[in-house]
Amino acid sequence: MSQATQTYSYAAPSAMVDGRLGLSTSGGRALSGPAVAPRFFSGLVTQAAPAAAALLGVADVALARYHQPRPGWTRDPVVTCGGDRLRFESFSACGGVYARLDLLGGALDGEVFDRGTTNVDVNGPLREALARVGGRDPLHLGVGTDELVVTTLDGAVVEKKVPLPERWLRGFAEVQVIAAGMDLRAELTGMSAVRFLRSLPKRATADLWVAPAGRDLRVTDRPGAGAVCLSGAGRLATLHPLLRFAKSLKVYGPAGGDGPLSSAWELELPGMRYTLALSPERWRGFSGEGAVLADLATDEAEADADVVGMLLNFEPEVEIGLLADRAGLPVDRVRAALTQLGTAGRVGYDLAEAAHFHRELPYDREHVQHLNPRLTSARKLVEGGAVQLDGDVARVRTDGGLREVRLSDGSCTCPWWWDHRGSRGPCKHVLAARIAARATEDVPAGMTADV
Repeated sequence: MSQATQTYSYAAPSAMVDGRLGLSTSGGRALSGPAVAPRFFSGLVTQAAPAAAALLGVADVALARYHQPRPGWTRDPVVTCGGDRLRFESFSACGGVYARLDLLGGALDGEVFDRGTTNVDVNGPLREALARVGGRDPLHLGVGTDELVVTTLDGAVVEKKVPLPERWLRGFAEVQVIAAGMDLRAELTGMSAVRFLRSLPKRATADLWVAPAGRDLRVTDRPGAGAVCLSGAGRLATLHPLLRFAKSLKVYGPAGGDGPLSSAWELELPGMRYTLALSPERWRGFSGEGAVLADLATDEAEADADVVGMLLNFEPEVEIGLLADRAGLPVDRVRAALTQLGTAGRVGYDLAEAAHFHRELPYDREHVQHLNPRLTSARKLVEGGAVQLDGDVARVRTDGGLREVRLSDGSCTCPWWWDHRGSRGPCKHVLAARIAARATEDVPAGMTADV
């Protein structure tokens, strides 16, 4: 599997001294343009203890490898300033758990200098300091170099070189698409949420289903009506230190399906939300889901993404109807364009708001392009004339033999499709057939399409 190397370069390590938390930034993009060390926010966090504990949880997910744990590289969390909130995001090293902390306006009292996205340094000493923050401690937060507290390292430049596997980068895109297809399945308040989470098995290998039962949730070992998959219950571990601050728990899942499915778990804290999204199975990363491929395969998606992308201004909530009006595009094409932008890490999805939000992953653009090899292979098949259409059936010639695709249900005779039955997105043969079929629909009468 190919991977790139990302270099984080910080003017100094992040630090916390006398209640002042200075988060050093590295690269990224703001409304004012690309920045080496952007400065976004300076002010008070009105709920210091839950904010410190939740930020530590985001950092813990970035350190974790839930499937086959072993030492490895950690990727620094990503922070986006949307004007009225700060969003901290991370992804586990195994690519199966996504974490986000949303510090909302009610938890922040300060000045916003710019909007945008960057990486922030979370180091060992900072983690220890965050763990010591108490309920009565004041917390002044600065996101940007001007807020750094001078430490004994005397502002020394900090450089970290870490690998960025393609599957890890693709996970950011897959999570936002999968989350957009989820519905709220259950909500527990106060002590009910605490009791339920504490009752779950602590083993990372515990695979369960969770179903509503009146005002509570019950755990079962099989899917059922309204049930949500919880594969690897131990992957919710970073929720537990936050339970003393919990106001409610919301559980989200996609519609239908009897097999393993993704889920999302959102803990409401005072003035903030902490969300975990879990892949369908503990050994599977989100990058293998293929949820973005159907939208990416449309002919207009890339061009539409250019138009829609220019209209994004790091809004904390993207209103699709308004965006469609401004772009002069129908809503379905705007949704496909947002998927295209997601493959470059330019949008995320907030389940609580049921809306996309704008962010720009602070990684080299070259790192996040061409991250869908199935789609690349499908286009090569079409360009090579390997697709023959015959009504609802398409025959695709490959090095492995002739594959037969049924366009109406997206089925294929290849081994990959038989293994997954569409649960991980369409195979390259189905994508190629759909691309070729659309090409014939666009050909004027009296002409033939060269597919």
